[in-house]
Amino acid sequence: MKCPHCTIDFHARESIVYIDSDPDGYWAVGASHCSACSRIVIRLISADQYYHASNQLGTELTSRLVRPKVAGRPPVPRDVPEKYREDYDEACLVLPDSAKASAALSRRCLQLLLRDEARVTHQDLFNEIQELLDRKTLPSHITDSLDAVRVIGNFAAHPIKSQSTGEIVPVEPGEAEWNLDALESLFDFYFVAPARTKARKDALNKKLSDAGKPPVK
Repeated sequence: MKCPHCTIDFHARESIVYIDSDPDGYWAVGASHCSACSRIVIRLISADQYYHASNQLGTELTSRLVRPKVAGRPPVPRDVPEKYREDYDEACLVLPDSAKASAALSRRCLQLLLRDEARVTHQDLFNEIQELLDRKTLPSHITDSLDAVRVIGNFAAHPIKSQSTGEIVPVEPGEAEWNLDALESLFDFYFVAPARTKARKDALNKKLSDAGKPPVK
């Protein structure tokens, strides 16, 4: 099992606590403990049967994460500033309940990042993305992902997504998820990769200094 908190694989030993039954099934809570990050993973489960004698469920009908509420994305790296982390984390958190709300948060986060890190001219999000793409300063996989935000989001048909990024408006299938993917790529480009390079350079310069050699600039 992959831990939804830290995304590390661990051997799940799930404890099942039966709750009750209703017309939709037999309900229970399953809890497991990640050996990597020490956090608890909790599921709300419905099944077609419950066996009291063995405390076992029959065939699972539904399974919903209770803790953490959303899974599948690694934690935001510590190198990413808090002003981006807050909107990104909330966009991930509300995604299972409202793709519209998630997309609104991620669009707002994306616009803030483009303005503060890429220093694009303050326009609408559609043109801010285009300005950055025209500079040709991003790797191709990031430009493709960023351009897809506009295409999948159908900005041409829904200009309010570009003009008022925080508005709750209808979303296309997969749009909210794609916004988060694009943000992850940009986080890596602007914050994670430079921090990783700096750490390696600092380590190299320490070795050179210890050896009495000039540092790498």
